[in-house]
Parts: sequence; C-alpha cells; structure tokens
Amino acid sequence: MKKQFQLTTHGKRELEEELGQLVASRVDIADRIAEARSFGDLSENAEYSTAREEQSRTETRISEIEEILASAKIIKANKTDNVVGLGETVVLKSGRTMTEYTLVGAVEADPLNGKISNESPLGAQLIGKKVGGTVSIDTPKGKTKYEIVKIL
Repeated sequence: MKKQFQLTTHGKRELEEELGQLVASRVDIADRIAEARSFGDLSENAEYSTAREEQSRTETRISEIEEILASAKIIKANKTDNVVGLGETVVLKSGRTMTEYTLVGAVEADPLNGKISNESPLGAQLIGKKVGGTVSIDTPKGKTKYEIVKIL
C-alpha cells in the first residue's frame, strides 16, 4: 500500500516548482557529463564523477517528488471549529515567549521557519486542542508547557 502524503496547497506548489527546476537541470548535467567524458580516462576524472553524482542526486529527488505528488492529499485548515488541525497556524505561549507555528504534514515540515509536522511531539499533541488548552512536551531542558493562545 502506498503511503499518503499530506500537503498544504502551498507545499504542493513548492514541490511542483522544485520538480520543474530539477527537470530543467537535467540538460545542464548531461552536458557536463559529456564534457567531462571528453577529457579521457574516466577512472581518474573528478569532473565526471562529480557530474554523475549530481545526476544521481537529481534523479533520486525527482523520483521522490513525483511519488509525493502522485499520492498527495491536500489539507485545508478548518477555521470554523476553533480546534487545532493540519494546515492551521497556532500561536503558543511558553512563559513570556510567544511562538507561531503552522501544522503541516511531515514532507513540508521546516521547524526553523515555523512549520512543524503533525508527527512531531509538539504537533501530535496540538491536534484536536482548543484555544486556552495546554500541552507539554519533553525537551532536553526538561518539560516545556505551551498554552494555545490563538488559532489563525
């Protein structure tokens, strides 16, 4: 059974753009391989090895993106029920610190940019909670408690 990937419409668009760029780069990589091949002995040809490695990485990523897009389920925020769900942005308070996170599927998670996965410890606990609710997670510094201040 194929795994279903949960994506926001924005995440899907970003993957489609990346796929387009990778497919377009195939020509450049093929040209570099051909040029490096013309240098002669391939066993000691660093340019050839580098270009082949890049080709391999590019083709692997193209396959990954195509698989994700083929089995993607688009998630949409349900802003009417005031309950935290996928695709929604929440404002959390921990002590005096306020943090804003958007809950996304694992494929588009990017914690440094405020996108956390529903499979992460914090994301999993936030699902289904309401404004005013609290969650706590274990961190390297101990338990951290978050209060849900707002769902955007």
